[in-house]
Amino acid sequence: MSTFDLAVPRRVLFGPGRADELAGLLPALGRRVVLCTGRDPSRHRSLLGGVDPVAVVAVAHEPTVDEVRAATDTARAAGADVVVAIGGGSVLDLGKAVAVLLGNGTDPLDHLEVVGRGVPVERPAVPCVAVPTTAGTGAEATANAVLGSPEHGIKASIRSPHLLAAVALVDPLLTLTCPPAVTASSGLDALTQCLEPYVSPRANPATDAVAAEGLRRGARALRPAYEHGDDRVAREEMALCSLFGGIALANAKLGAVHGVAGVVGGMVDAPHGAVCAALLAPVVEANLRALREREPASPGLRRYADVARLLTGREDATVEDAPVWLRETVAALDVPSLAAVGLQPAQYAEVAGKAARSSSMQGNPVRLTEEELVAVLHAAS
Repeated sequence: MSTFDLAVPRRVLFGPGRADELAGLLPALGRRVVLCTGRDPSRHRSLLGGVDPVAVVAVAHEPTVDEVRAATDTARAAGADVVVAIGGGSVLDLGKAVAVLLGNGTDPLDHLEVVGRGVPVERPAVPCVAVPTTAGTGAEATANAVLGSPEHGIKASIRSPHLLAAVALVDPLLTLTCPPAVTASSGLDALTQCLEPYVSPRANPATDAVAAEGLRRGARALRPAYEHGDDRVAREEMALCSLFGGIALANAKLGAVHGVAGVVGGMVDAPHGAVCAALLAPVVEANLRALREREPASPGLRRYADVARLLTGREDATVEDAPVWLRETVAALDVPSLAAVGLQPAQYAEVAGKAARSSSMQGNPVRLTEEELVAVLHAAS
């Protein structure tokens, strides 16, 4: 019999038009709202209806430790007791981190992995409503917040069940205005976050169900969403893929794609999803080689065969069809290589060394050596 825990947001609201319900949710959660947004705070402020936030904080990129600290100080000084985060994954991570820090009276470095003290979060966060405007990170459903630490050249996470949003409000219509490049990079990130938990040794029947469904939906909808941004069916499928990926990774971990991407993201200024996309096929190929050479009886090989069938939609697909489909899709979506986003060969050894120690590697189906990770970086460039 399988035994597992399943951590999910307290409430998930999904569907076209459901963002209109946001203002009505807030009175039961708190009276003093801090709004976390992207670079244009006015863009989605109308979703709050007549609610006037006591503070507004914005982030135009993946939030740094200093930005989270400053946002928390602003929210605390305003007496905020509920956080509303409307935006992409970076905004949602900012909102979740602020909510936890408000609830605990602590500093980001108290809880941050690797570069901080890594102290467990002890008390609940103030309520956080996560409203994604991209279909990618699944941050509305994850129990972590990724923060940048420029002085250390790395991104690290605060992790705790207390980081789960009180409400994940997912309205696919909010993604209709995403430009093609964002649709591609965020969509491939969503697909990765279904694929890696599916082949993870920490997978369980619940994560298998959502990850497989996310792979199936994302594989058939990603290109239509990229080519026809106003395709509401494709946008809904991708929003589900992202949500399901967030649930899957929160409970079954990620693998080498994210282990490497987190390090690369701390060294070059590139969209996280684009980095994941460049790494995806090379990591799958490296994992398949390592499994065949070192762990031929591993269930990971069977799971990759499942992935091939889910991605291609063909029952006769073989394991080898998975990386082929991934390479073709990345090329069709015009995702840049690692070299194009600025990673240099001289940096590969440093990336591989840091990635090998990354917590994201916990979900990889086989341990990859630093030499194998360097080879992945060459293949992705």
